[in-house]
Amino acid sequence: MGDFSKLTIADARDKMRAGDVTSTELTQHFIDAIDAADTLNAYCAKTPEIALEQAAAADKRIAAGDAPDMCGIPLGIKDLFCTKGVASQAASNILGGFKPEYESTITTQLWNSGAVMLGKLNMDEFAMGSSNETSAYGPVISPWQREGSNTPLTPGGSSGGSAAAVAADLCMAATGTDTGGSIRQPAAFTGIVGVKPTYGRCSRWGVVAFASSLDQAGPMTKTVRDSAIMLEAMCGHDPKDSTSADLAVPNFEAMLTGDIKGKKIGIPKEYRLDGMPDEIEKLWAEGAEMLKAAGAEIVDVSLPHTKYALPTYYVLAPAEASSNLARYDGVRFGHRAEVAADEYINEMYQHAGDKSDKKIKLQAIDRMYLATRAEGFGPEVQRRVMIGTYVLSAGFYDAYYRKAQRVRTLIKKDFDDVFAAGVDAILTPATPSAAFGLGEMADADPIKMYLNDVFTVTVNLAGLPGVAVPTGLDSQNLPLGLQLIGRPWEEGDMLNIAYQLEQSAGFSSKPQKWW
Repeated sequence: MGDFSKLTIADARDKMRAGDVTSTELTQHFIDAIDAADTLNAYCAKTPEIALEQAAAADKRIAAGDAPDMCGIPLGIKDLFCTKGVASQAASNILGGFKPEYESTITTQLWNSGAVMLGKLNMDEFAMGSSNETSAYGPVISPWQREGSNTPLTPGGSSGGSAAAVAADLCMAATGTDTGGSIRQPAAFTGIVGVKPTYGRCSRWGVVAFASSLDQAGPMTKTVRDSAIMLEAMCGHDPKDSTSADLAVPNFEAMLTGDIKGKKIGIPKEYRLDGMPDEIEKLWAEGAEMLKAAGAEIVDVSLPHTKYALPTYYVLAPAEASSNLARYDGVRFGHRAEVAADEYINEMYQHAGDKSDKKIKLQAIDRMYLATRAEGFGPEVQRRVMIGTYVLSAGFYDAYYRKAQRVRTLIKKDFDDVFAAGVDAILTPATPSAAFGLGEMADADPIKMYLNDVFTVTVNLAGLPGVAVPTGLDSQNLPLGLQLIGRPWEEGDMLNIAYQLEQSAGFSSKPQKWW
């Protein structure tokens, strides 16, 4: 069996149709690679039997000439997607043992197109995190290492398992979800391409919810072309999702001409942050020059409400999370605590500074709710649920939640004004730094971790498409990426500009195998 690890989706598609390789051979290669890479902790559930069964069916379709573009392509699926009969726990103990009796719309579409499921991919718990350190399965380790160091690095989050698996050649591509940058940030950290489509382009049905007005699924792949191919299979109207857009899905791959002559690319001045590393600033300037050399016009633009994006996001996202996560109560599915919660309550009072001997007596059902959620949710999820509950509470709703909604409208209007002025896409850094070491932010103020989303959250708040493209390495030979933000529903045009940026940058670095 040959080395298939370097194949892209486009390569594999063409080789399978030419009879040079079968999906079964490809799938077995990746199954073996996954078994040899447990050190990375990228997969939280392996499904080799399902994969080989799907691969055999794909080979029959290809032989019969009934083969969509994704037919026979081995994929990893983020643990946030419900997959029938396969553990779908959102990397949380509170969903321990949950195996859904249904399939998410997106995975259904991928299986209908002939794609193959290698397994479920690790992630931050309920997609809340930027480093994949909040997972109940333990952190994912990036396949990349700093030059001259074996310090384990984060692959980013929350789609850290997806990013690590694609970068380490443990699948051909993976699904991810993006609520505030959870596709684009890990893609930039690991030297791959990550696409966040326009809100409503991909169905959210069967994807465990974090913040319903922000969540959007997308592909994580080795190249822009692969993202275009996979995105088309993931998109489409879904009557089961009231936020799903009833729009025709273009052939995104056919739009990758590389011709961007006359395109107007905006450079937002508000993204030039104090203390931005010189390497990020230099990469951004070089990216703009690449697009200019390809015939695009580079213009300065202003997005004046950008400075309010992070606080707005960290009011709205926790508010929606507190509502969405209320359903996890230990009654119908998932973890149920077996211990009474009285001692937990009393201990909580002591931590809060109440030194009295007050004893709290609860009804049995209340004790079960409290203990279940205390045991089942990790610290970061608990933090965000508490924040969300606070900003939605009486007396604070107007001061925080309603005000954040108004600011969100202003942020969206900033983008609308820029696009109305003729700008076709906006170029920004994808992250404020290269990947950091696991544990390096463990004792830091949580806000320091949240700053990893500084360049990405505006896209979710405005419901726009965005893509992270690897374009260079830092001084320690770690990947750095740039982000393109597109017009709503114009993923094809955005991907074409990203394709040209990818070609101009010529990024081809891969992590040196150590695992």
